[in-house]
Amino acid sequence: MHIDVRRSKDTDGWGKPRVRLVVAVWALVLALGLPVWGTELLFFYDEGCPHCKQVEAFLVDLQRTGLEFTIQRYEIHTSEGWELLMKLLSVYGAALGPVPMVFVGDVAMVGDTFYGLGPEPRALSGAAQEMALEDAILRAQAADVPSPLTKLPPTATQAILITRAELCPACIELEDRVMQLMEVHPDLGVKRIALDEPGTLATFEKLRRLYGARGEAPGLFVGDVAVVGGQLYAPRREPQPFPSPTADAALEEAVKRAIASRAASPLDRLALREKLTLGAVVAGAALDSINPCDFAVLVLLLGTLLVVGKRVKVIWAGLAFAAGIFIAYFTIGFLLYSVLGLTVGTRAFREPFIIVVSGLAILVGLWQMKDLLWYGKWFSIEVPDRWKPSVKKITASVASVPGAFVIGLLDSLFLAPCTSGPYIVILTLLSQTATRWQGAGLLLLYNFIFILPMIAITLMVHFGLTTTARAERWRKARLGKLHFATGLMMFLLGVGMIVGVRLGYL
Repeated sequence: MHIDVRRSKDTDGWGKPRVRLVVAVWALVLALGLPVWGTELLFFYDEGCPHCKQVEAFLVDLQRTGLEFTIQRYEIHTSEGWELLMKLLSVYGAALGPVPMVFVGDVAMVGDTFYGLGPEPRALSGAAQEMALEDAILRAQAADVPSPLTKLPPTATQAILITRAELCPACIELEDRVMQLMEVHPDLGVKRIALDEPGTLATFEKLRRLYGARGEAPGLFVGDVAVVGGQLYAPRREPQPFPSPTADAALEEAVKRAIASRAASPLDRLALREKLTLGAVVAGAALDSINPCDFAVLVLLLGTLLVVGKRVKVIWAGLAFAAGIFIAYFTIGFLLYSVLGLTVGTRAFREPFIIVVSGLAILVGLWQMKDLLWYGKWFSIEVPDRWKPSVKKITASVASVPGAFVIGLLDSLFLAPCTSGPYIVILTLLSQTATRWQGAGLLLLYNFIFILPMIAITLMVHFGLTTTARAERWRKARLGKLHFATGLMMFLLGVGMIVGVRLGYL
């Protein structure tokens, strides 16, 4: 379409203001990169392909001679290009072949084979191929056929295909199966990622954890099933050899369910799970840090130092005590986290395990919440009474910074009944949602938040903002509320983990 600016000199109602408006609109269209012509051609190529360059040069020559159409270029080895190509081949009823590939109007050219020129595919080369391409563009213009992209059905769900950097028989076999699925289900989107792309290895490991799968790439993740290492993993089932008639049928059914329910992409599920995990770690650590058992030992330790006249050492002793707890809790937590990550295994065992742990967290949480109204009745989840004299005796004998550090280490063991409940729930969650390094980082964050109130109490006593006696009175007066807060946190974590398992996020 051409804009004839010479019309501005006429007097048939086209005044200069109107011409300026038209020119301004077209300038805006061009500046935004919007297509000016209605006919759009999609061109798929491979870098270094000489035939691709010849066909592209021919198309550009057609544009220069006045044939008006736009060219959208896609490199077939990119994730976007590969996914789009698979969908177009399915919609056009074309088979995968060599590049270049061209889609325009109702015609697809794959290598030297044309689809849409007649009832059967037709192979053309040389001048005949160029004439067929030009004719397809002209027919698309005459019929005002929209972009081939408009033929694509909306994506109902997305599968993630992770392949090795080098070609392998398993990769080719799995890609062929994915192509068959896309032919049957045009509304299935597939994101293809090579294992050598930045961050893909970590993503692959996270997806394996999400689906309870084991093995090496290639891997396919869609809906609630995964194919990894020649096995198909489905919820509450033992792994099945893939390919096999049973596994193929299970994969087909999983794709149908995912499309019908418009299931979230596995990558979206991962992103949401990481956000929820981080939120659970921060919230859990914040509530767990308001811990009356640790506060009692710390106040006793600081009070002993003040009594023997070592106020100068209060801040260092308090920090050393907190450091001892931090190191002990992190070490114990990381070991348990590693063991849980190795032993829980596939979803056939993992889901019941998480549900059992979550159920216990709910029960323990409800029991702790009763202390808000009935503290001391029946029993409370805290340090056993028979241990308390030993804890006080050991703590009262400490009057040095190294001793405070050791007390922090021992405190982590003595006070386990009082402090381990929330920690075990978080460790179970991390063992199923985080990689090894992510888990270590989140445990560091959890334990840092956990010791923050101890650091705050130490600083307040050191600078005279409070006394150990006042701090102890505050702790005793709020024991019921503190137990309630911890119990509420465990209850919510337990419910959240059960919901996460049922929705497929854990």
